[in-house]
Parts: sequence; structure tokens; C-alpha cells
Amino acid sequence: MSGDEDRGNVLYGPQPDVAGAAGYPDAPPRMGFFTDTSVCIGCKACEVACKEWNAIPEDGLELTGMSYDNTRGLGADTWRHVAFIEQRRPFGGQGPAVAHEDVDVFAAASRLGTDAGSPAPGATAPPPGGASEGAPAARISPVSPDGRTELRWLMSSDVCKHCTHAACLDVCPTGALFRTEFGTVVVQEDVCNGCGYCVPACPYGVIDQRQGDGRAWKCTLCYDRLGVGMEPACAKSCPTDSIQFGPLEELRERARARVAQLHAAGVSDARLYGESPDDGVGGDGAFFLLLDEPEVYGLPPDPVVTTRDLPDMWRHAALAAVSLAALAVGSFVRRPR
Repeated sequence: MSGDEDRGNVLYGPQPDVAGAAGYPDAPPRMGFFTDTSVCIGCKACEVACKEWNAIPEDGLELTGMSYDNTRGLGADTWRHVAFIEQRRPFGGQGPAVAHEDVDVFAAASRLGTDAGSPAPGATAPPPGGASEGAPAARISPVSPDGRTELRWLMSSDVCKHCTHAACLDVCPTGALFRTEFGTVVVQEDVCNGCGYCVPACPYGVIDQRQGDGRAWKCTLCYDRLGVGMEPACAKSCPTDSIQFGPLEELRERARARVAQLHAAGVSDARLYGESPDDGVGGDGAFFLLLDEPEVYGLPPDPVVTTRDLPDMWRHAALAAVSLAALAVGSFVRRPR
């Protein structure tokens, strides 16, 4: 097996030694994130810790009106983003959740405090057997031990994926983006010229240019902390260990075990996203355990490194140029004198 085959393709496919291929012969193990969304509580401690450590400007803090999300998505001023997705379905593999489309909530609200079934001042629930008229009897399902509930929240802390094959790095003309000895991808803001080529190159829509600045910014996986043996600020601050940091291969093993555990508990929708080295970006350095389809979380279902087809594109362009040149020469040769 040749050296190129052993290291994997430069632009796509599995790459077992990312740091080695980037020129680090004695690199430490590749480091990364495993985000277990099944235990995320949406506290946003990761967002706050990321901003504080990296001195990231505030980004508006404006509620979307659709959920409790006040950052909307990843960007130059949001390197960690906690998504809130509300669904009318139970957590695990139970039956469909209860629907209340036929209930007139305004009519019910107008009767509060006027009928016998209304709760007394300060009460949080009607007395036993005293549901108000028009209330859906025995249909409102509080959270119960079997997991059945009226709706569920899917929460997930999104971040740069630190792809095995990073298109943003491939297209950068100044070398502002580089691969670290830990296998992560970092932007050097003092080298970035603000060309913006990296923005459309990212298959996840992660990297972005800062308004009023023009330069590109994204998660560095706290490269400065890794260099002194510390874990990233977001993982350090996560109270539920939803964000787990460590050697990538160990995280992958841990993630597979967690999926098996959830499947055994009846959560049949649990799946890994970005974990496989055989996917379109060669596997992500930051991957996720999801409880629904990737699209629900705003993630592409089958991301592919956007520079994968560059060699073929250049070959076709060269062939077209040669063909045009041959046609031009032929037209001059056949021209009558």
C-alpha cells in the first residue's frame, strides 16, 4: 500500500491520520466533541462560556418568536448555538402524543374563576374531579414514568464540525485557516483578508464573516486551552455532560454504547450524526447523538465536502481549454490565402 493510500485521499474519503497528513509527524491523538443531545437541558451555559473565554461580541439576544432560542444559528459572533425544537410527540418509542386542536383556549380562559371547576387563587391545578366545563376530560397528559407527554423539547448545542476534509481550509488563499496538531481547524484572524471564500465552501453553513470587520470567525475548539492541557470552555461548563470532549476514537466508542443504551430503553430514533469516517466529509471532529432526523435540527442530511470534485473540474476545464485552442488553430490553418 502506498503512502497516499495509507493516509487517505487529500480531498475526500476516510483519513485515519488527519494531523499527520497536515504535516505533524508526532501529533497527539485527534481531539473532538461528542454532543449527546438526549441529556441537553438548553441551559446555554456552553454559549456563555464560549463567549466569555473567546471574548466574542454579543449578537443581539433577540428572541425569534418561534422558541426560546435567542441566537438563531451559528455565525461569526455565535460559535456555540443551542437549538430549541418543540415537537408534539413523546420522548421515546411510545404512542402518538395527545392533540388539543379542538379545544378553544380563549373560551376556557374566559371562564377561569367563574365556574365551579376553576382552581382557587394561587392553585396550580383544578381540584380532583373538578375540571371545568369544556376541558378535555382525561386527555391532558402530564409527564409520567413511561415518558408519555403532551410535547417534547429537542435541544442541541451546535458547533463547528472540524471536518476531516475541511473545504473552508482548502479554499483559503492566505493560509488563515490551518489544521492543528489536534486535528482541529482554526482561523487566524490576523491573517484573514476577508475574501469570504470559506463561507460558501462550508457544507454546514458554520463559518461566517463578522459585520463591520469582514474577517471570518468560527469555533477554534479552544485551541489555546488545548495547548496547556485544558478542555474547551463549553465542555467544561456543561452541567449534564451533554458536551463531551476527548480523543475522537474514544468518543466514538462511547457514543455507540450510548445509542445502544437508548435503543434498549425504547428510544428507537436515537442515532449518530457525523461520526462515520465514510460520510461525505470523512467524519466530523465534532459529532452528535440525535433523537430525530438531522433536518429537524437544521443539519444537512448528507453533507459532502464541497471541494471533493475539484480535480475533475480542473481536468474538464483543461480539456475544454485544449479543445478551444485546437479549434482556433484549425480555423487559422484552413483559412484560404
